[in-house]
Amino acid sequence: MSLVEQTIARLKKQQAMKQQAVNQQPVKPQTVKPQAVAPKKVSPAVPPPPGPVVDRLEYTGNQGRSIILNNDALRASGYIPEPDKDRHFADQYRRIKRPLIDKALSGTEVGESRVIMVTSALPGDGKTFTSINLALSMALERDISLLLVDADTPKRHISQLFTLDRLPGLLDALVDENLDTEALIVPTSTRGLSILPAGGQVTNAAELLSSNRMRKIVTGLCTRNPRRVLLFDSPPLLVTNEGGPLLKLAGQVVLVVRAGGTPRHAVQEALALFDKRQAGGVVLNQVPGSPTEGYYGYGSYGTDGAES
Repeated sequence: MSLVEQTIARLKKQQAMKQQAVNQQPVKPQTVKPQAVAPKKVSPAVPPPPGPVVDRLEYTGNQGRSIILNNDALRASGYIPEPDKDRHFADQYRRIKRPLIDKALSGTEVGESRVIMVTSALPGDGKTFTSINLALSMALERDISLLLVDADTPKRHISQLFTLDRLPGLLDALVDENLDTEALIVPTSTRGLSILPAGGQVTNAAELLSSNRMRKIVTGLCTRNPRRVLLFDSPPLLVTNEGGPLLKLAGQVVLVVRAGGTPRHAVQEALALFDKRQAGGVVLNQVPGSPTEGYYGYGSYGTDGAES
């Protein structure tokens, strides 16, 4: 065996001995540190959002469509009261609607008495809430037919709430004189209640509402059905340009005031915008300690009422 071969053999033997020594060493147990495990997050029970207030849009009847109202969804959305407050609530709205209906059926010297405008001085006073509940209450009457008109063209709360915001409505009839406004009215599943949507978006709503075409539409809606009462959900008077033209058409004006929220000077400024003969009443919304636990109260117009 050569010297080189002897050296290689010796190195292999030394490597084998080292590997054997390593294999014979005891294995130290490894210490495993416990890891903190984050507890599984459990989402709190969240009530499902209220469903749509319209169950479906049916294409039936003379006008080709009608909406099926979902009162439970209306209640869940805060637009009608809880069942335990229904009786007091209904009684309060009977007090509000009775003089309005009496005046509507008897006539007035200013405007068309069957055109009732529900408005407020400022946004957030509960105007649309009042319009919906007043419309539902008036629809119970046997001698009238109630047409709820979404005339709050900047906000369109009525049209959106009842999923009618994509249908043609009042503004479309104002733009296109060939449109029959009567054909744009949508009946509801509530007897005696129908809705005229606001219609498509336009840039000159204030001018359209103050036009001769608007006066013709209102006159036509009243003439077409002598039992019909028009209830306009209208824009706030002090922050929009669209409310003023509607005042010239209304025979009665209902002003909604938020208790503890609407400044006194704003109420006085709003009252000064229309004739006292158009006075339909003041609905004081969110009154603490009222029979309906803070919904509203009712009063007539006048200096004493505005100051109180």
